[in-house]
Formats: sequence, structure tokens, C-alpha cells
Amino acid sequence: MKKISIFTIGAVVMLLCAGCGADENKDNIGMGMEAIHDLEYNEAIRYFKDALADNEDERLVCRGMGLAYMGLSQYEDAIAYLEKALQLSDGSPRDIDFDINYYLATAYYKNGQAEDAIQVYDAILALRPKETEAYYLRGCAKLYSGDYEEAKQDFDMAIALDAQNYDRLIQIYNVLVDNGYKDVGKNYLEQAINDNGKSMSDFNLGRIYYYLEDYESARNSLLQVKISSDYEATLYLGKTYEALGEYNYASSLYNDYVLIDQTKAEIYNQLGLCRIHMGEYELALQAFQTAMNIEGNEIMQSLKFNEVVAYEYMEDFKTAAALLNNYLKSYPDDEDAQREYRFLKTR
Repeated sequence: MKKISIFTIGAVVMLLCAGCGADENKDNIGMGMEAIHDLEYNEAIRYFKDALADNEDERLVCRGMGLAYMGLSQYEDAIAYLEKALQLSDGSPRDIDFDINYYLATAYYKNGQAEDAIQVYDAILALRPKETEAYYLRGCAKLYSGDYEEAKQDFDMAIALDAQNYDRLIQIYNVLVDNGYKDVGKNYLEQAINDNGKSMSDFNLGRIYYYLEDYESARNSLLQVKISSDYEATLYLGKTYEALGEYNYASSLYNDYVLIDQTKAEIYNQLGLCRIHMGEYELALQAFQTAMNIEGNEIMQSLKFNEVVAYEYMEDFKTAAALLNNYLKSYPDDEDAQREYRFLKTR
């Protein structure tokens, strides 16, 4: 198990949040994981150092240190700690070994070591030959490395093993789009409708039509869902109206939803984006900041960036620059934000 690892492309924050529910108690390790969840990586490292001094579980400490250094984009340090966490295994592969390896391979990928991640997936699949997640993520790694044909084979296998997992299907579509293979991604979606369209729920059919950019069909399917109480259906229907240019109607959908549920950050985020399109910048800012105050939300990076955008539209460039400077401390890899910060400093 020492060399087995898994990584997720473009989803480090999601992985970090998912990792906060391990077996640590509310000791220094637990406090360190909470700090990671709150994106306070240096504070997390202090907690983990205290944990070592207090003789807490060394393996969980190394795991936590690895996650914290990943958050700081210090991938060499992250790799060192995560590898040490694996070395502290008792030799019997357990779920935590695979868990640690997810993070280790993320660090490999972010450090430009995609080939190491691919080798790791080979080992994972040797132990778990029906692990759809491994096929999907290995496909991502191969696609990043420029090996489209082998990547597609892995995506084909991930879909074949779980043909009605439409969340995974959409993930594959988005990865293909991001890497210049939009037509291939559309083929997957069209095939899903051809094979399973008659048995799909209105929601799944609607969101697949959304990604196919058939917004009329997406709207017609999603309108069959009781959106007043369905978060995801509301989100997709709202985005569909946005794609059709009907921002006022989309914003009314989001407004109606938040009257009954104030816990969904992404609804507020979309509401804010609609407000920007409508020229209502202060209301947009209010929506983004409301979402930022929702505990445990998983889109904080987007919200913080959109907050900066709102201040820019309001021509408060000083506040925008200060916020973007803080943003880059938490997300130093965001090249678009780095360019934006250089621009703001000239205003």
C-alpha cells in the first residue's frame, strides 16, 4: 500500500472538506482539521505540531499536515507528510490508506507529477478492479498527460461499471470540455439519453439537456420537477433561464427558493451573478456575502472571487484589491486572480 495513491483533478477543496470527518477527536488533530475546513492552513499546522508534542496519533498528524501544506500550495511538503502517513500503516490495507492516497495523488498532480498518479491508479485497480472512482481519476490524469485514447478507455470503463451514475457522467463531460474534447463529452451525454432517456427522471434528463445546450428541452424537463422544494432542480432551472438570457426570471426562482431554505450557498451565488448581469451590483454583493456566511459551504473560493468582482463593478477598486490580495493568500494557484490583482493595483 505504500505506493498506492488516488488524486482528484480540480477538486482539492472538495477533498479537503470531505477529509474533515475522519476518526480524530476534538483534540489538537480535530482542531487542526477544523482549521483546514476553514482554510486556515497555518493555524492548522500549529495544531498538528501541538498534537505531535502531546503524543497524539502520528499518522493522523502526518495526514493533516499533508492536507494543510496542500492548502498552502506547498506540494513537496505535502507529499513528504502524506508519504510518511502511508509508511506508518500497519501493513493491512484499510479505508484510511486509500483516503490518504487520494490526497497524496492530488499533491502529485498539483506538483506536476501526473505520471506518478497514473502509476498509483494502476495499483489501486489491482486491489479494487471495480473501483469506478479510480478509473475516472486515472482517466483525468491520462487526459492531462495528453494520452486521450487511454483516458477515454478509462472513462468508458467508469461509465460501463455504473451506467446510471449521471453525476459521474457529467463530471466526465466537464473534464473533457476543460481539455478541449467537448464533442466527445457531448457524445457521452447523447448516448446516455439514447440508452436510458425513457427511464431517466425529469431532473436527470433536464440537466443532461442543459449540458448539451438544448436549453428549451432542459427547461421543459426541469419544469416537471417540484422546484419549490428541490434545490438542485431549482439551480439547474435557474441556470437554464440564465443561458436563455432571462436573468430576471432566474433571479425570481432563486429568490423564491431562499425564502424557504437559507442554507444553499450556490443558490445565493447564482442569484448574485444574475444581479450582476442586471446591473444590481450592491444586491449582488449582498447575495455573495450572505452565502459566505453559510457554515460549511463548499464554494467559498468562487464566492470570495465574486465578491471582488462585485466591488469592481461598484468601482470600489481599493476594497476589491485588498480582498483579492487576501484571496490570493488562500488560493495562490489562481492565475486569473493573479492577473486581476495586477490590474487592480493600477487603478
